[in-house]
Amino acid sequence: SHAPGVEPGPLKQLMEFPSDDLELLHLDKECNTLEPPLPEEEEYQRYSTTYTPHNSERQRERQRGLVKQTFELDEVAAAERQEDQDDAKRRSVSIDETPRGSWASSIFDLKNSSPDALLPTVLEQTAAEDMDHRNTEARQQGRHNDLLGLFPPPDEDEAVERCSLPEVPKEHCGQRIMVKCLSLKFEIEIEPIFGTLALYDIKEKKKISENFYFDLNSDQMKGLLKPHTPHVAISTLARSAIFSITYPSPDIFLVIKVLKNSHVQSYFVPLQHKEKLEKLRLQAEQSCTRLGRFRMPFAWTAIHLLNIVSSVGGLDRSDPDSDSGHGTWNERKKKGFERMSIGDDMCNFATFRPATLTVTNFFKQEGDRLSDEDLYKYLADMRRPSSVLRRLRPVTAQLKIDISPAPDLPHYCLSPELLHVKPYPDPRVRPTKEVLEFPARQVYTPHTTYRNLLYVYPQSLNFSSRQGSVRNIAVKVQFMAGEDPSQALAVIFGKSSCAEFMKEAYSPVIYHNKSPEFYEEMKMKIPANLTDNHHLLFTFYHISCQTKQNTPLETPVGYTWIPLMQHGRLRTGSFSLPVSVEKPPASYSVLTPDVSLPGMKWVDNHKGVFSVEVKAASSVHTQDPHLDKFFTLVYVLEEYSFPFRLKDVIITEANMEGELKASMAALRGAVLDTCVRFLHQLLNKLIQLIVYPPVIAGQIVNLGRAAFEAMALLVNQIHKNLEGNQDQHGRNNLLASYIHYCFRLPTAEPTLPPNGESPGLTYATLSRATARPSSLHLSRSKSISNSNPDLASTPVSPDEEVQRIMGSKGIDRSHSWVNSAYAPGGSRSVLRRNPNSSCELKQANDRSCNRMSAFLDSVALFSVPPRQIAKKLLHEELALQWVVSTSTVREAALQQAWFFFQLMTKSMTHHLFLTSKLDVPRRQRFPDRFVDDIAALVCAISADIVSRYHKDVELVERLNSSLAFFLNDLLSLMDRGFVFNLIRSYYKQIANKLHTAQNPSSLNALRMDFTRIVCSHEHYVILNLPCSILSPPASPSPSTSSTTSQSSAFSSMVQDQGVATMFELSVPFRQQHFLSGLLLSELSLILDPDGEGVFFLHKKAISAVHSLLCSHDADPRYRDPQVRAHMAQLYLPLIPIVMETLHQLYDFSGQQNNMNSGSTISQSVAMAIAGSPLQHAKANPFALPTAGRQSSSLSAECSRTLLVCFLWVLKNADAALLERWVSDLSVLQINRLLDLLHLCVSCFEYKGKKTLERINSLTFKKSQDMKARLEEAILGTIGARQEMVRRHRERSPYGSQENVRWKKNVTHWRTNADRVDKTKAEVEQESVVDGNLATEASLIVLDTLEIIVKTVVASELKESVLGGVLRVLLHSMAGNQSALFLQHCFNTQRALVFKFPEMLFEEDTELCADLCLRLLRHCSSSVGSVRSHASASLYLLMRQNFEIGNNFARVKMQVTMSLSSLVGTSQNFNEEHLRRSLKTILTYAEEDLELRDTPFPEQVQDLVFNLHMILTDTVKMKEHQHDPEMLIDLMYRIAKGYQNSPDLRLTWLQNMAGKHSERGNHAEAAHCLVHSAALVAEYLNMLEDCRYLPIGCVTFQNISSNVLEESAVSDDVLSPEEEGICAGKYFSESGLVGLLEQAAASFNMAGMYEAINEVYKILLPIHEANRDFKKLATVHGKLQDAFNKVYNQRMFGTYFRVGFYGCRFGDLDEQEFVYKEPSITKLAEISHRLEEFYSEKFGDEVVEIIKDSSPVDKNKLDPNKAYLQITYVEPYFDTYELKERITYFDKNYNLRTFMYCTPFTLDGRAHGDLHEQYKRKTILTTSHAFPYIKTRINVIHKEEIILVPIEVAIEDMQKKTQELAFATNQDPADSKMLQMVLQGCVGTTVNQGPLEVAQVFLADIPDDPKLFRHHNKLRLCFKDFAKRCEDALRKNKALIGPDQKEYHRELERNYHKLKEALGPLINRKIPQLYRTVPAPTLNSYSRSSFRKVDC
Repeated sequence: SHAPGVEPGPLKQLMEFPSDDLELLHLDKECNTLEPPLPEEEEYQRYSTTYTPHNSERQRERQRGLVKQTFELDEVAAAERQEDQDDAKRRSVSIDETPRGSWASSIFDLKNSSPDALLPTVLEQTAAEDMDHRNTEARQQGRHNDLLGLFPPPDEDEAVERCSLPEVPKEHCGQRIMVKCLSLKFEIEIEPIFGTLALYDIKEKKKISENFYFDLNSDQMKGLLKPHTPHVAISTLARSAIFSITYPSPDIFLVIKVLKNSHVQSYFVPLQHKEKLEKLRLQAEQSCTRLGRFRMPFAWTAIHLLNIVSSVGGLDRSDPDSDSGHGTWNERKKKGFERMSIGDDMCNFATFRPATLTVTNFFKQEGDRLSDEDLYKYLADMRRPSSVLRRLRPVTAQLKIDISPAPDLPHYCLSPELLHVKPYPDPRVRPTKEVLEFPARQVYTPHTTYRNLLYVYPQSLNFSSRQGSVRNIAVKVQFMAGEDPSQALAVIFGKSSCAEFMKEAYSPVIYHNKSPEFYEEMKMKIPANLTDNHHLLFTFYHISCQTKQNTPLETPVGYTWIPLMQHGRLRTGSFSLPVSVEKPPASYSVLTPDVSLPGMKWVDNHKGVFSVEVKAASSVHTQDPHLDKFFTLVYVLEEYSFPFRLKDVIITEANMEGELKASMAALRGAVLDTCVRFLHQLLNKLIQLIVYPPVIAGQIVNLGRAAFEAMALLVNQIHKNLEGNQDQHGRNNLLASYIHYCFRLPTAEPTLPPNGESPGLTYATLSRATARPSSLHLSRSKSISNSNPDLASTPVSPDEEVQRIMGSKGIDRSHSWVNSAYAPGGSRSVLRRNPNSSCELKQANDRSCNRMSAFLDSVALFSVPPRQIAKKLLHEELALQWVVSTSTVREAALQQAWFFFQLMTKSMTHHLFLTSKLDVPRRQRFPDRFVDDIAALVCAISADIVSRYHKDVELVERLNSSLAFFLNDLLSLMDRGFVFNLIRSYYKQIANKLHTAQNPSSLNALRMDFTRIVCSHEHYVILNLPCSILSPPASPSPSTSSTTSQSSAFSSMVQDQGVATMFELSVPFRQQHFLSGLLLSELSLILDPDGEGVFFLHKKAISAVHSLLCSHDADPRYRDPQVRAHMAQLYLPLIPIVMETLHQLYDFSGQQNNMNSGSTISQSVAMAIAGSPLQHAKANPFALPTAGRQSSSLSAECSRTLLVCFLWVLKNADAALLERWVSDLSVLQINRLLDLLHLCVSCFEYKGKKTLERINSLTFKKSQDMKARLEEAILGTIGARQEMVRRHRERSPYGSQENVRWKKNVTHWRTNADRVDKTKAEVEQESVVDGNLATEASLIVLDTLEIIVKTVVASELKESVLGGVLRVLLHSMAGNQSALFLQHCFNTQRALVFKFPEMLFEEDTELCADLCLRLLRHCSSSVGSVRSHASASLYLLMRQNFEIGNNFARVKMQVTMSLSSLVGTSQNFNEEHLRRSLKTILTYAEEDLELRDTPFPEQVQDLVFNLHMILTDTVKMKEHQHDPEMLIDLMYRIAKGYQNSPDLRLTWLQNMAGKHSERGNHAEAAHCLVHSAALVAEYLNMLEDCRYLPIGCVTFQNISSNVLEESAVSDDVLSPEEEGICAGKYFSESGLVGLLEQAAASFNMAGMYEAINEVYKILLPIHEANRDFKKLATVHGKLQDAFNKVYNQRMFGTYFRVGFYGCRFGDLDEQEFVYKEPSITKLAEISHRLEEFYSEKFGDEVVEIIKDSSPVDKNKLDPNKAYLQITYVEPYFDTYELKERITYFDKNYNLRTFMYCTPFTLDGRAHGDLHEQYKRKTILTTSHAFPYIKTRINVIHKEEIILVPIEVAIEDMQKKTQELAFATNQDPADSKMLQMVLQGCVGTTVNQGPLEVAQVFLADIPDDPKLFRHHNKLRLCFKDFAKRCEDALRKNKALIGPDQKEYHRELERNYHKLKEALGPLINRKIPQLYRTVPAPTLNSYSRSSFRKVDC
């Protein structure tokens, strides 16, 4: 289906699969020593997502250099921060003196301000097409290419296709510490001393390192030994060593042993004896000269390493040398992993503070206590001081030593073989030695460097039965190549200050001891190729100390030896050897000393008297019988050296096959550690046996099956036992790295170049289909060669070889993968018969002069003797064996299927390379039977997956991903149609099972993982044939989207069959684009709302698509837009899929951080302002249809990812194609698409830097992940793979292999602790990225809207769609958008309004209102360019409205309302910016030539000035936002200013209602609503005369007398019929009802139940007229509730008078207000509140509270201060009023007069005696009655009444009498209260009590006749008082119990006393007040009657 000829160009690479899709790399082994050479490395490039995760680092790389987008949100935040810094307390000036409507000032301000830049094209007349074209071009400039580069990278938890490259095999290395020996001094320095260091683990009782020897003697001391060491090698002068510790533990000691030279016992002589010392010095010198080559044990000490690490402080100390004191988190985590198995946190030798120690506690080394056992005892005692150490003799000495963590790349370092480790700048510098570690437990790492060392430890000798002088014994050890003394090889490493290699080594001498112990270690470098003649020879000498005549220095006293090779195996272990007295006879070396040779004399009757241990550290000798046997047999086969003796068996051609198969089967018995060490050789040999079946006796022996079994079991065993060493797919790293780096197909023909040189041995790696196409001339692969020059030519004889190796350190130095050098095949595992021995077996020597080189040829270069003809192909054989395998082998192969799959893949690739078949057509590359085997294998494995998925979860997960990786690889190797069929067969098997499965979601998950892995192919795009055109289906059946013509919005267009199929998962689509078809079908199934899509499946499917799109975006091959359009075609069906899931998506519009949050006016009020009902049911006017949204089943994270993928397709798809598709959609579908775009805008809205600083980048995902994990666990689908991935991830930061013994149970769950707070730069960068993402997402939405508009133009049904388009556009303007986007957005909006003006001005008022609001909001933006565009848009809007109807009342109205709304709601609103925009609009109007002669410019000017005015007021509002009273006053004033504009007045009244509700002032809120209702009623009344509606304000009088101010009586009242007036939804009957309902609700909350009745009185007639009985029932129910509550205890407000004095208050100066405060507010509270508020405003020093309530004299005040006078006031009623105000409610409602009293005396004091106490009553009248629409009201009238002392007394007495009356008549009676009042009235002790008052005022008749009436009144008061006392006593008597009788009698006594005293005073009348009235004559009797006369 490819196009026949491809035009060269960007599309070419989309069509053609590059030929160099495969790449074989020869990666030469890295070598860490200098000796083998190394060419440079180069990079290679990969495109598959398998190895290049889209991780955050890579994402950050791509995000470099982003342009920072400008966001108003950030600008404002920055400005605020700036202000906070400048925060000099700004004075808030009160309301301006200029009256509102002072046009002059306003116009003057505006005219003098400067406008923003005008947009040049605004006033031009342009055709719509040109405008669109210009806009589109502008939008495409500077766009960000890869959308997904801005989005967070895909979740790595889901990345099943991710593979880490296995680590290159390398030698193991533990934690390294460096020890430097600085000085060693003894008290008496008379002879040289030598030190050794080694590590011991006392828990394991093991020496865990080889010895390090150092020599710190002075030159003078060294001079003494000069004759014995003529040549000193620099390598023996090392003083610092690097120790490696794999298993750190608290039980490790660094043991220091000191040896000295002479046997002089000198160190215990006191220093004072000078002559003695001199003598000793002489002795020592002589001794050195004579015995220079011998040493003797002298002293020892040990350092407990734990103390160094812990005391010098690990990570917890601040450490100058470690990074940042604590090491990074990863380092710490890494440490944690390294010490997992210790259980002791303190042991971390990788990071600690370096320490310099001075050790002084040395102990003398006792000659009979040299063994390791003794040492372990002493060390254990060192940890807990015990008596054992006290018994040791101390030695006075001082050792200075430095211990520190070793640097990563130390300079001047020698390996244990003395090779120079890189970097080694100068060979003449004193080196540091790497000390070989003997790990305490196994370390599972294959050998990768050549090492062949032997360690010999003589332990003890028993010569007690030996006759003669044998007391001072030394053992000499030699490594012999033959029996001649000259054949001693110089392979023994020198110690300190001597030659590098020696031919012999001596043990230290223990003087005067016949059975000495030794603690010597002798290290040898043994030849690679050992023969039977190589042996160790031990010679025992007696050393004579005294220089006697003809006594030789050393006398040989015994001999013994160890032959090193036996039956082809190296002999190691502990030996107890007999010692011969004489020299051994000839040919002794082939036999062991145990054999009794005739005529030899043995010490102690041939008993074992000499114990010695031999250990090997070798990559040549396996030291395991099973492995040795297998390798030996393979070797025999290769050499064809039959017959061959192996222990007791003679191997012949007849039994060879059986033996070999048996040895392969026996491999499972080998020790795992050894198997791992020799893993590469083992696998190589098994593969070789498969590929080249051996020919034995002319027959081909097929070992394929046996080898396959052995391999399967070996691989399985390694997996089972090394569980921790696996990657996330369960692949063992050792095996993976073997396949990746070491495996290569054995080739048939020897590849030796003609000159016979062997080329370098290299790693052959195959990168998984990850090469680059040759078309991209990228650098070629890594190639490092390191052939060993020393082994270049083939040696001729063994001796010559040994010589060469010795002479040049040949093999050792290569450290290379001499694939043979350490291969434990061949060489030494063959019994090499000595030519002299009379053995009849065939001599191996004939064939190969040198086993070693034969081994090199045959193994490393896979050259094979010509006999082997049969050759099989590994992949074919593997496939066959696997298909036919059964039972355990099949199970083992399934367990590790990945291994065999990878092996096959690599084998296939090598095969294609080696046979040059890469150019052959794919179908002919492999034979049919192999293809059939593969098909059968895939089929069988698919069946296994299906049948076992719920039983063996872990296995099936591994199997599933292995199969997917295998098929992914096959896509690069085999015919792709064939591979697609394999995929299809897998799909079928899963699909069949899905119907019957109990747990389909886990099968789905498997299939999803499978699809994702297959799709991660690097040529995925090309595999999908992106350029092929979908052929329409053969039968022209109509596509689903247009079954009938009506359903299509644009029936005028011809149905485009092809386009429809491109956007559906149609059959043609899935045939053409096979893989993307699979992926999208999976997604669509999983997202199907009726399907079983569980949360974690959603995440899986969406993440798969996201990850693929990410890889396309990051791929340099797909940069070209044309190519991208073709790529997007593969994903077109994603658009309808996402449209289908619209209702499942998370609703982001809810979480929008609204501009109004925390604003000055509540959300509901803002909505009211915008003109929507107060109950904001639909707070977001464009929220998606709510019905379907309830079930949002996708998490926020999934929805976001899905939407970003959706936008990616829209961005990259071909616009023309999208147009054709949209034109086929029905209106319903288009609306759905618009809803989706709407959601996208909310989803990607910019959060702002502040939010980013707050959000932890993880929080958003964490909760989602937990949900998914929980679900997985519940559904049982979590599976082992994820578990393992997770476990692996927890460790990943520190590399998967720290070769520690892995523990299954240790899984580090990462805690949240690793969230480090982000740095400022990171937050900055994050906000840049976030801003770019938001901008790009919004621009894509804008592009799509333009496409929709374009297609809609042609159709009839555009109204509904255009409204939707505009809604999305408005919604995008409403969010936080970048300046860049807004410019394009305004362009589109202008074009839209230009093309469809009627849409705004004729149909939908809401749209117009919203548009005005949005434009105005952006007119006040702080970003200049945004303002310019917004002003232009607003101007054009007015202009267009004007052109349609010759005025623009609607826009005028909406803009004015919008401004009020904006000012009321937005807190970061800047009036300065808005002023500039208004000026800009004015400028446009002035410059608009076309309309210059119309009324338009003038109308614009009017509007602008009005807006400016509102603005000025609202600015003040902003200033006072924290002063609630002032704020409400301002709002009140603004509302008053709108007296003639009912809609706006209503808006502001509602603003106030909202403000009051917020502060809990419900009564005031209710009144605002009553006023609103009255206003509406007034206008409704003007509109129509409706009998049941209220007749304007008058009807509301009963609720409040204040309402009348709403009457529309002024001249300029607009008629409600005028367009745009009373347009809001409240100016209707239902609006009125709503307002009244709310008022009632607020009254209810305020507890003013009586008022509710009045409200409902107005409401009931309306409901009655409408016959709305349901509502009537509700209303009556509410009334019943209200009336029931009337009797509850209620508290209404408390009132205070507040006076302001001082010019600081601006126009509040000298104003007095009555404040209404919540009930029971104390004076102190309000006083404190106001004082605090104004102090904050003006400063603490400035504000002063005037403490009394006397009148204030302004002249006495400090002009620089602000004074407040606060007084408590009470409502005041005249007597007539009291008749009507009966209830508590009456006395607290409609209050206009208040009173407060001030006591004073004439001389200025406040209080005096009774006769001089005056009182001033002040009565205040306010401008409106409380409660009102605000909480403070101006005082407009003040009246003062002064009471003389007697009047004061009268008031007091009346009050007392009232109290008594109240207490007496209280119901129910309260005796306590009664007694209290009584006590106060009749108690004798009461000071200034009633009696005193009577005595002062009633004793004498006053002189002033004016006071007569007062005197009389007081007298009557007392009469009343006495009467009330009597009543009260009577009542009390009735109430008290017997216990209070006495108390009552006392009260009565007091009362009688009082009555007696008062009697004469009460009864004295003033005669002048009474005059005689003449009796009428009619009267029969005469009577004098007095009448009160006025005086």
